[in-house]
Amino acid sequence: MLVPDLVPLTQRIRQLGRRITIETAGTVDQPVDCDLMAISPKLSNSVPDDIAWHDRHEQARFRPDVIQALLNRYSCILKFVIDRPEDVEEVTLWLSHFPDLDPGIVWLMPQARTREQLAEKAGWLRNSARKHGFNFSSRLQIEMFGNVRGT
Repeated sequence: MLVPDLVPLTQRIRQLGRRITIETAGTVDQPVDCDLMAISPKLSNSVPDDIAWHDRHEQARFRPDVIQALLNRYSCILKFVIDRPEDVEEVTLWLSHFPDLDPGIVWLMPQARTREQLAEKAGWLRNSARKHGFNFSSRLQIEMFGNVRGT
């Protein structure tokens, strides 16, 4: 959603009869043409260690006004990257800002770079997702190829 010419690009793609899915962190709103908005909000586990970016990232990562506008206009899913069990509690707190939201549009995905990390986190995260009425998504590229660039 940061691309300046995204609106005319999506309009042209729509004219060509193509299906449009946009993945966004949910911090910028543009009036794009879109069939599915995949909103991937950043949790506190995403805050950079670099002090120069830390405060900026913290201030910008949660924009409930933008999220609500996107939810109102588009068919949406919410995808959260989970590193530890406490992150799931952060997701439920985050979702409390949107009381009418259907938990069935929420997807939890483990943060993992290796097959071993993925296997370790997938078990408890799958159970936690089910407990909250959320969906679970693995990282197929890690399952199939491991930690390989470009997959």
